[in-house]
Amino acid sequence: MIVSSVTVGPFAENCHLLMEEGSRLAVLVDPGDEGARIVREVNAAGAQLQAIWITHAHLDHIGGIAAVLREWKVPVYLHPLDRPLYDRGAQQAAAYGIPFESPPAPDFELADDDELALGALRFGVMHLPGHAPGHVGFYGHGMLFSGDVLFAGSIGRTDLPGGSFPQIMSSIKEKLLTLPDELVVYPGHGDITTIGAERAHNPFLR
Repeated sequence: MIVSSVTVGPFAENCHLLMEEGSRLAVLVDPGDEGARIVREVNAAGAQLQAIWITHAHLDHIGGIAAVLREWKVPVYLHPLDRPLYDRGAQQAAAYGIPFESPPAPDFELADDDELALGALRFGVMHLPGHAPGHVGFYGHGMLFSGDVLFAGSIGRTDLPGGSFPQIMSSIKEKLLTLPDELVVYPGHGDITTIGAERAHNPFLR
């Protein structure tokens, strides 16, 4: 399993490329901006893109989808509770004065406890509301793609529409903190961390 990440856009969002070693089959998690740059990264990796997995539909996590889909006709996976946010991407961007290309409709709905395939690899889907109603994480093979729920030393914002501090704390404590300490966390912003490091040092979780 190969993971490479590129930080894109004015919100410094982390887009992650997951690739099965050998087959080079790959998925993108949250192509949030600078779609042409993400396309170059995928091509440079020699990846065969199979799908786009979205943790949640805030504009900084979906802004590169349209450009990626012009290059590869692959399915987009999104939790249905975030579909209203997804459909209002242009309005979200307008509020910040940021250019935005609306992506096509998603193809498949995600649900808690779903299993997603990447070649012979399997990843679980975990519904993690609090930052956004339909926020999910993807976990497997010693890693978690946490979107904007859990960061190194912090947690996601809950003051945006659909956010809830009690919900995000429940998502973290009842779901994420049940995962092994050695699990590597790839967040939507900032540095890579581990569940154990956040359990021990994250001021929001003490």
